[in-house]
Amino acid sequence: MSGHSKWKTIKNAKGATDKKRGILFTKLIREITVSAKAGGDPDGNPRLRTAIENARAQSMPKENIERAILKGTGELEGAEYVDVVYEAYGPGGVALMIQALTDNATRTVAEVRAKLSRNGGNLGTSNSVAFMFDRKGQIFVAAAGLDEDASMEKALEAGAEDFLREDETFVITTAPADLHAVKLALSKTGLNASQAELAWIPKSNVAVAGENAASLLKLIESLEDLDDVQKVDANFEMDESEMTSA
Repeated sequence: MSGHSKWKTIKNAKGATDKKRGILFTKLIREITVSAKAGGDPDGNPRLRTAIENARAQSMPKENIERAILKGTGELEGAEYVDVVYEAYGPGGVALMIQALTDNATRTVAEVRAKLSRNGGNLGTSNSVAFMFDRKGQIFVAAAGLDEDASMEKALEAGAEDFLREDETFVITTAPADLHAVKLALSKTGLNASQAELAWIPKSNVAVAGENAASLLKLIESLEDLDDVQKVDANFEMDESEMTSA
C-alpha cells in the first residue's frame, strides 16, 4: 500500500478545520453533480449512490446533496464539470496522478502547475507516469470493534481483490467495475464503508525521507487544497513517524 494511503488515513483521523471541511464539501458536491449526469436516481446510478453515501458520511446537509443532483440532471442551472487527470513528478522522483473535476481546464492546469513548481514538482506529459499505476476501486472501513480475519473473509467473499489494514482502517481493493457491487455486498455483512472511491494504485513505491518527505507531503496537501482537484495518488513510502509529524 502506498505511503499516500497511510497519509490519507492519518489526515482523516486528525479531523478537518472549517476551511478544510469547506474544500471537502466542494469536492463532494462536484462529484455528485457529475455523477448525476448519468441519471438522478441513485438506485440505478452506482457512481451517484456512492457519491451520496460519501457525502452523508461527512455529514453534508440533505439540501446540499439534493441541489447538487438537480444541477447534474439539468433541473437547476450550474457549471459543466469534466473529469481530467494530470500526471506529474514530485520531490524525490515520486510519481503523481492528480484527478480533477473542472469547468475550466485552462485555469485548473495553471493552478496545478503553479503548486508543483512552488513545491519541487513538475507537470509531466500524457502517459509519463500512468504506466506506474493500476486503476482500482478502494473501500475504507473503520476497523474499530471488527475482527480482522473475519472482515477479510467477508471482503474476499464479496469479490474484493485485496484487503489490508492501515492503522485503524481496513483498506479493501476491488476491480474498478466491481467497486459499487462489493461495497453493497459488504454493507449487508455489517462492513459499512466510511468512504469508497476509484484510485490510482502504484505498482511499486519510491522511498522518500527527510526534506524530500516533508516537501512531498506539503505538495500533496497544497494540490488537494485546490477546489478543482478531487484527489492525488502517489507512489511513495516513508517512515511512519515522519508522516505522523507532518
